[in-house]
Amino acid sequence: MFYRDERLALFIDGSNLYAAAKSLGFDIDYKLLRQEFMRRGKMLRAFYYTALLENDEYSPIRPLVDWLNYNGFTMVTKPAKEFTDSMGRRKIKGNMDIELAVDAMELAPHVDHIVIFSGDGDFRPLIETLQRKGVRVSVVSTIRSQPPMIADELRRQCDNFIELDELRDVIGRPTREPREEPAPETTDEEE
Repeated sequence: MFYRDERLALFIDGSNLYAAAKSLGFDIDYKLLRQEFMRRGKMLRAFYYTALLENDEYSPIRPLVDWLNYNGFTMVTKPAKEFTDSMGRRKIKGNMDIELAVDAMELAPHVDHIVIFSGDGDFRPLIETLQRKGVRVSVVSTIRSQPPMIADELRRQCDNFIELDELRDVIGRPTREPREEPAPETTDEEE
């Protein structure tokens, strides 16, 4: 539930949201997403977190990052680390959980409601702490994918779970169009 007069902030885990939308068969239109949540409350900030491959000549996510940066999103990026796992597969490590958690804690005294776009169970302690500070927390992810993209403990902890698939008609665009965000797969594995 949202209240029109509440101060609102969005925290988007880019790779997690991309994977959830992809599993449901649609892409996110970030202009529509921002408009939808501006309609729901007084949006103070919309943060977008992603790791970028620095050494690639062309990063497929760069146009999206640039567009978001010019269109009202606060971009939080860091270089992704590339490594080879024990099976010889190329892996990308670019976890942004700590950055998101620190920013949410810093902004907590200035907002009434935080919306986290991620199903990552690592955010459960963050949500619990934000709630103790008097901030309501909504989580946007999906249980309609196989397997579900949201950790059960995260869904139980938040004040409000928003099924991403139910936002499809409001913030989605069909995947038939050229991909806007072919994000690299990231892993939480240690190097």
